[in-house]
Amino acid sequence: MSEVKVNKISPRTNCGTTTLGDSGDTFTIPAGVTITNNGTQTGFGRTGTVNWQTTVKTGDFTAANGEGYFVNTTSGAVTVTLPSSPSAGAIIAVKDYANTWDSNACTLGRNGSNIGGVATDSVLDTEGLAVTLVFIDATKGWLVTDSGLQSEVPSDLYVSATGGNTTATVGNFKVHTFTSPGTFCVSCAGNAQGNNKIEYLVIGGGAGGGFSRGGGGGAGGYRFSPGTTAGCYSAGPSPLGGTALTASVAAIPITVGAGGIAGTGPSIPANPGGAGSNTTFSTIISAGGGGGGGTNKPSPDKTQGNAGGSGGGGGIGGSGGGSGGAGNTPPVSPPQGNSGGNSRQTAAATTPPSCRNAGGGGGAGAVGAAATSCIAGPGGAGLASTINNSSVTRGGGGGGGTQEKVPGTAGPGGGGVGGNTSYPSGPIDATPGTANTGGGGGGGQDNGDGGTGGSGLVIIRYKFQ
Repeated sequence: MSEVKVNKISPRTNCGTTTLGDSGDTFTIPAGVTITNNGTQTGFGRTGTVNWQTTVKTGDFTAANGEGYFVNTTSGAVTVTLPSSPSAGAIIAVKDYANTWDSNACTLGRNGSNIGGVATDSVLDTEGLAVTLVFIDATKGWLVTDSGLQSEVPSDLYVSATGGNTTATVGNFKVHTFTSPGTFCVSCAGNAQGNNKIEYLVIGGGAGGGFSRGGGGGAGGYRFSPGTTAGCYSAGPSPLGGTALTASVAAIPITVGAGGIAGTGPSIPANPGGAGSNTTFSTIISAGGGGGGGTNKPSPDKTQGNAGGSGGGGGIGGSGGGSGGAGNTPPVSPPQGNSGGNSRQTAAATTPPSCRNAGGGGGAGAVGAAATSCIAGPGGAGLASTINNSSVTRGGGGGGGTQEKVPGTAGPGGGGVGGNTSYPSGPIDATPGTANTGGGGGGGQDNGDGGTGGSGLVIIRYKFQ
């Protein structure tokens, strides 16, 4: 094999043409050899392709023929101005770098040329989109020759899971709702480049209301993540929100707490309401609500509201009344609930000669109110969440019961209404807490039963594409 070593090959005449080999010849370029083109080229391709620029664009810029750009609109919308006076065959491409074009669009400024035969700019607002455009002529201008979505590429970027009584899709997010025990099965944990966070709402079972002028049942503990990693939904007020969970491949058992039993008679001393049961998801445990206090005449004392996720309201006794039970028991941070209200017994210049009224059960968003004069304490209000794309208030405390006059109203969010005697008519029993809200049951009226607590709930939300 012969070898020729020269520093330069030039045509015999100025601006002439040099031919390398004959038709059918093969030239081999060894590994490690670099060929640098500092001029123009023909016949080597690039028709229908671009040279992608590795510097990500975050602000407005003018595109150059033959280049592709990664456009990041995280900080705001970006306008890409197309080349001016393009020749037929000019080509540019753009790609959604951060999957944010659905919130902050990328606009193609036409710069005097049509886009698809229309004299208007083009707005790209699809998440993950990539588009290639070629200029063809003055009539049609820039035409799309290729487009695609990042979501069309199989990957492990996002969480994939099954389970729940219902599963709903909300845009790019999935919502699993457990109204009864089950298993949440994560088959893919996603990653930080896509999304690997799980948002949650976990509510314990509400407590039952106490018997005979009994306190309202406390709501089940209400624990939730802030709603910032899976669609920015409204989760609830700070600082109650916790932290989103990081997904891992696992079968996670779900326990949905039952509501507490109602305090019932007929004997006095009478029973307080039963505690709600705990609801669990992964490391999150929401305690059942504390039962509403019952009646003592004169002992043993069963009038004190019991502690729980939210505390039960205090009940009434022959010689006085009980205090409300503590909320956020056992303690967690941020707190999962509020305390119940105290009962009150006062002399009054009416018939009968006194008013005996119980306190309201604590709610997720507010304490249960104390009884006043002849008005039983309302249940504490719950909290609203749009985790399932619809604003729903849950976790209300039960209203306190009364001997006569005004019973305690239900805490917004599934709490039960307190019972009253409606003197001198017959007794009206308390109402129960609403199922799957963790609402506390209402306290019973004079010699009447309390209401049962509402069962708990688990809702899970994550980004799946």
